[in-house]
Amino acid sequence: MKASKPIKRHQALQPLSRQHHFGLLFSWKIRKGLNEQISLERLKAYRDWFFKKEILAHFETEEKHIFPILGNENALVKRALKEHIRIKELFKAEIDLENSLKTLEKELQAHIRFEERILFNKIEEVANPEDLETIKKIHFHDNLQEDYHDPFWL
Repeated sequence: MKASKPIKRHQALQPLSRQHHFGLLFSWKIRKGLNEQISLERLKAYRDWFFKKEILAHFETEEKHIFPILGNENALVKRALKEHIRIKELFKAEIDLENSLKTLEKELQAHIRFEERILFNKIEEVANPEDLETIKKIHFHDNLQEDYHDPFWL
């Protein structure tokens, strides 16, 4: 089986792609925690921390600065916005925690793959140099350190 070639992302969008990498790691850690039967309380605590530390600001940046390049009426942007709403709901879910964590892990991973493989490619196609320069100047939270106090995935 041939390994897929990494996407060469425009420099302006690279910080968001790095944040996506942390989102994929989050999904992997939740999946591993569930498989290893880590207590749901510990997984929920990590979920809540990651939501506040990473997801909220990331979604806000995309919605305010990235998606407008295509326009909010674009079908790909509409899909991404709908998925953001769904993912936020899953991060906040308090009922049937095990199932919501399983669903969150899968849906977040699928959402990130969609943005990286389809949406960001389309944005790069239509963005003009001024758009990309504006994005480049935005102060991204691009240095997420895994400083969570309970590394249950190890």
